[in-house]
Amino acid sequence: MTDPTRARDLRLIHAAARQMTWTEDTYRAILERVTGQASAAGLTARQRKAVLDEFTRLGWNPRKGKSHRAPNPAAGPVEGDLPITGSGWGKDRLLAKIGALLAESGRGWAYADGCARKMFQRETIRFCDPDQLQKIVAALTYDQRRRSRVKSGPPETA
Repeated sequence: MTDPTRARDLRLIHAAARQMTWTEDTYRAILERVTGQASAAGLTARQRKAVLDEFTRLGWNPRKGKSHRAPNPAAGPVEGDLPITGSGWGKDRLLAKIGALLAESGRGWAYADGCARKMFQRETIRFCDPDQLQKIVAALTYDQRRRSRVKSGPPETA
């Protein structure tokens, strides 16, 4: 049986090495200095924690996800895998537009799902029809304009 903590730690270790842009030799030298082993595969839980702590000490800052929940392919569209087909604004193009507006505002798909719940009593935007998706696009566009006005501040009066 595989240990999910071990798999997560190994993913973090390898991601850290990539993010720090270390060469393979540098990465292995750090592993050997900290644990005495040249491969992360044989590390114990305590050794993996020591390696991650050392990476943090050396300047690695784990990147946080953009959403509060892990992506779930069954929960809705993921940015980047939405094909834009046809000449009209079909459901796929509306979802792509919603994805672009969410990305620009720094929000995740959970925000769009919340809009669908509040506006149309739908659990997720997957269950919205094109007319409802168009209204969500309009709401996100309105929010985008409002946020840009707030950033620029009130107009100067002479």
